[in-house]
Amino acid sequence: MAEGRMCNRDGFILTAMVLTEFSNVGVNTLVKSVTSKGLSPFVVLVYSYAFGSLLLLPLAFFSFRSRSLPPLTSSVLYKMGLLGLIVSAAQIAGYNGIKYSSPTLSSAMSNVNPAFTFILAIIFRMEKISIRKESSVAKVMGTLLSIVGALVVTLYHGPVLMSSHSDWVIGGGLLALQYILLSFSYLVMAHTMSRYPSTVVVTLVHNVCILIVCAFVSLLVEKDDPKAWIIRFDVTLISLVATGALNSAYYIIHAWAVSHKGPVYLSMFKPLSILIAAASTTIFLGETIYLGILIGGILIALGFYMVLWGKAKEDKVDILGSIESSPSQKLLS
Repeated sequence: MAEGRMCNRDGFILTAMVLTEFSNVGVNTLVKSVTSKGLSPFVVLVYSYAFGSLLLLPLAFFSFRSRSLPPLTSSVLYKMGLLGLIVSAAQIAGYNGIKYSSPTLSSAMSNVNPAFTFILAIIFRMEKISIRKESSVAKVMGTLLSIVGALVVTLYHGPVLMSSHSDWVIGGGLLALQYILLSFSYLVMAHTMSRYPSTVVVTLVHNVCILIVCAFVSLLVEKDDPKAWIIRFDVTLISLVATGALNSAYYIIHAWAVSHKGPVYLSMFKPLSILIAAASTTIFLGETIYLGILIGGILIALGFYMVLWGKAKEDKVDILGSIESSPSQKLLS
């Protein structure tokens, strides 16, 4: 029974995480669309997170009403604020990186995320590695294989991605910084969720923190251009609302997934966005699919399933161990 519930939960988490990568590519495309029309990336951040926070307010209210939650102590608020600060820096770097480059490059640069998250998780002892365990070997090999696959996709799709154009290089550097910061944010998110297990509340506070930081930065950057804050009531407004909604849903799912699976599992889905971006640009923009995308996609898929297998094996061992220990605990009591 417990094993069946675990499989159902894992299936939901897997599906949700794949959907978030689709939404992430969609957000990147929307950001590129509005920034290419002259809207500042800083202003995009402020408006999108403002809309996202407004959408989350009623959900947070019902969350407080429907369940018993621990008090919002100063320690918990500090962790949420730290999470918001890290993600603010990541989003500022990422949105500006997309402005200088493209959503495809953003997806390609995400391959640095699993490696840094995995390394940081080991350093901070949030992941246990033992070369004698098949599950640990599978996670290590799967992570490396996914990164190699992501690099293959990047290099073979490279005539554009490896351009020496200065803006493209700046964009790539900013996007790399974004995903390194996101690796740190996953660890902070995991720690925060262990202290305050409400995905909606954590996401709302995190959104508000990002809104405050980005508003402050935007006021400094755009202080000489008041017109930068003017939004046309057309596709720009729709894009900003959609970006805010998708970002909020994205972080809620991430908080939920990281509380059950940990930060490394979360980061493993990042390389999938390369394939999603490549497919979407092919369908909507008519770009060519290169052989490298196919080869890299196979490697990413193999690595992806190796990590899933390793995590599932560890979860199964933990559940069986708890079931076996419960009768003895009852006898002792």
